[in-house]
Amino acid sequence: MISPEKMELLKYYNKGLDLYRSRSFAEAKTYFQKCLEIIPDDGPSQLYIERCDYFIKNPPPPDWDGVFVMTTK
Repeated sequence: MISPEKMELLKYYNKGLDLYRSRSFAEAKTYFQKCLEIIPDDGPSQLYIERCDYFIKNPPPPDWDGVFVMTTK
């Protein structure tokens, strides 16, 4: 059974993911931050915040398919 906190987190996470995929990185970041207000150590939300920050500074090409390609180790 999923806890009420995780259900609430999933609502924000899924909205953030939709916005991320539609290239609305700043808005997506706010939804992932809301996830961290619910569960502060949520790894996936932390990761997507980092990716949003990256894409805000370095927009992906027009043909971007939503995949994040790691270029450094």
